[in-house]
Amino acid sequence: MTGIVLDTATKRRTARNFRSDPISEDTITYILETARQAPSGSNTQPWRFIVVTDPEVKMKVRTTAEEGEQAFYETLPPERAKWYRKKGLSPNKPHLTDAPVLLVVLGDTAAPNWKPSVWVAIGYMLLAVEEQGLATVTYTPSDPEKVRVALGVPENFEVQTVLPIGYSADDKAKEERLPLEELVFMNSWGNGTG
Repeated sequence: MTGIVLDTATKRRTARNFRSDPISEDTITYILETARQAPSGSNTQPWRFIVVTDPEVKMKVRTTAEEGEQAFYETLPPERAKWYRKKGLSPNKPHLTDAPVLLVVLGDTAAPNWKPSVWVAIGYMLLAVEEQGLATVTYTPSDPEKVRVALGVPENFEVQTVLPIGYSADDKAKEERLPLEELVFMNSWGNGTG
C-alpha cells in the first residue's frame, strides 16, 4: 500500500531536539494554510495560531510552560514518574527555545465542537511539517492557562498545543506502531478484521 499521505505519515516522527537553521516564512505559511483547510464542526474554523520567532517570547513560553510542568511532575505517582524518566521526559522543555519557530495552536471555546476540530487541523499541520522536511513534537502544556496568559490570549481561547518547528537534530527512531489487527474491529467491538 502506498500513497502520498500514507508515505508522509509513515515517515513522520517526533523530534525534541532541533538545529538552529532558520525556517522560511513561506514554509510556515504553507503549514498554516494546510491547517486552514481542515474540516471543522459547522465550519466554525475555531482555530487560531500564534507564530513565535522572537527569542524573548520563546523564552517566556518556555519559562511559563516549565512552571506548569514542575507543578505537574510534583503530583505524579511514583510509578508514573518512573515511566516519564524512562522515556527521557522531565519538566525541562529546551525544545521551546531551541526550535527556530513555535506555532501555538489555540481553540475558540465558544465554538461548537471546537476541540476535535482544532485537533484535526493539528493533524494536518503535522503532515505538512513532515512534507516540508521539518520536524516537531505536539507539546501539550500541563498548565495551558499559564501559556495563554503569558501570550495575552483572550479568555475564550484555550492553548491546545505548542508545536516547535525546525530541522530535526534528534537521532531517535520512530516508535513502533501497533498492527492494524490490534486496532480495528468489523461492525462491533471484538470482531476482528481477519
